Amino acid sequence: MIKENFIKIYEESFKENWALPALTDYGKSKTFTFGDVATEIARIHLLFHECQVRRGDKIALIGKDSSRWCIAYMAVVTYGAIIVPILQDFNPNDVHHIINHSESVFLFVSDRIWDSLEEDKIEEVRGVFSLSDYRCLHQRDGENIQKLMKSLDEKMTEKYPDGFTQEDIKYAELDNDKVVEINYTSGTTGFSKGVMLTGNNLAGNVTYARTLDLLFRGERELCFLPLAHAYSCAFNLLVPMAFGVHVYLLGKVPSPKILLKAFEEVKPNLILMVPLILEKIYKKMILPQLNKRTLKFYAQIRKHLVDALGGRFREVIVGGAAMNQEVTDFLYKIKFPFTIGYGMTECGPLISYDHNNEYVPGSCGQILKGIMKVRIDSEDPYNKVGEIQVSGENVMKGYYKNDEATQNVFTEDGWLRTGDLGTIDHDNRIFIRGRSKTMILGASGQNIYPEEIESKLNNLPFVMESLVVEKNGKLIGMVYPDYDTVDSTGISHTDLPVIMEQNRIELNKLLAPYETISEIQLYPTEFEKTPKKSIKRYLYSNY
Repeated sequence: MIKENFIKIYEESFKENWALPALTDYGKSKTFTFGDVATEIARIHLLFHECQVRRGDKIALIGKDSSRWCIAYMAVVTYGAIIVPILQDFNPNDVHHIINHSESVFLFVSDRIWDSLEEDKIEEVRGVFSLSDYRCLHQRDGENIQKLMKSLDEKMTEKYPDGFTQEDIKYAELDNDKVVEINYTSGTTGFSKGVMLTGNNLAGNVTYARTLDLLFRGERELCFLPLAHAYSCAFNLLVPMAFGVHVYLLGKVPSPKILLKAFEEVKPNLILMVPLILEKIYKKMILPQLNKRTLKFYAQIRKHLVDALGGRFREVIVGGAAMNQEVTDFLYKIKFPFTIGYGMTECGPLISYDHNNEYVPGSCGQILKGIMKVRIDSEDPYNKVGEIQVSGENVMKGYYKNDEATQNVFTEDGWLRTGDLGTIDHDNRIFIRGRSKTMILGASGQNIYPEEIESKLNNLPFVMESLVVEKNGKLIGMVYPDYDTVDSTGISHTDLPVIMEQNRIELNKLLAPYETISEIQLYPTEFEKTPKKSIKRYLYSNY
């Protein structure tokens, strides 16, 4: 068990950093100090108390990254309730499913997303609150939340007649072994797994980050990866809020043009990225100039790249997926200060990491010393590939209301099966050699699960079976048509491309924007399968 109590970390931080800037929505003038954040949290706690929200109740949160998103998150966990962050790109039906499956009693939501949801599909939700100003958007029949909201200022004055101060900060007494977050790895019914993360899991990530000397009180971060993901949530929110760091929230699609302007203005001290962004910068800024291969030229490229990212960062941490080896090798050659870490939602997320000075190309860092352990399911873990399995402080409690999935993901002796294949070295540095999981990483760090898309595609007319693969940054649907049905209805095979294009249009209406299929290609034969009748995906990855 981690010594520091997760909730007390924030009780102390908000007191200690009261006057420092905490949160700014990039491009807007309003900045919340840590004192402002604590005061907003106190108002929300008062609302929860008046509404008789109990510790352990679930509260859902969905919307674009913003200061108020962060404040709502912190208010829920410091009250002792359980936060359910939902990726804003999820399809409305998937959002309804997660809210219901998690048994959430309240929902914090952006106005745009609320317009796409249906009240009668989330009947158990007692109250819905806007992320623009926390006003009550909806209350269940019989609730008097809207009336309570009107008297909240008065009740705050009653409770804190001299105003809310540092001394008034007092958060829930909750042991670290209690669940504080349920993070859904995907949305679709039948695929969704709510990862139960405890205070200990998240404290393990936060306290480990403190040992790295990469981020200090009063410094800056730019958040441009979705906070509903464990990676961004841990290191763009939980760590900065614990350290007294000022976070700027981009709140828009992180195109290279928008990002580079924001880096120049914010000048962050630590940068979190997914591989795709660095790969795009490499292709656009660096590759065209690589005919001038001199050491002096490499030094110029390094300086140009460092300056483009704001010039003040100690390190760029890349996570979320494997990075292109050519890009990795080049950045290492020019001594660019980057490192590649490894994690998964089930570990909240961090599993392994190396400081950029210790980074070994091809690896994704050493297992977190004193926090996590690693083993390879192989008779020779240093040379022969096997499944990477981990145990330790960061490992989740299990999947919410899904004993079967929980049982399947743990070995008999309690180690978490990561689903990734690899080896280790004698320093417990992890080398991922392949992925047994099929997840695809979207352009802005979203997790894409091809089986979910395939299950929807397979339900469309004249589709016998399908595979969704990534090709040149786009998702392609490979379809083996149901020729028997085609023939029985008298449809010509030459009409199939037109039919499949219509299927593609219909399919994309059911998907989040980052999941959309750019093309459907007809495949001439059935896909090769294992004895268990699963498609051998690896045979088609380069199709």
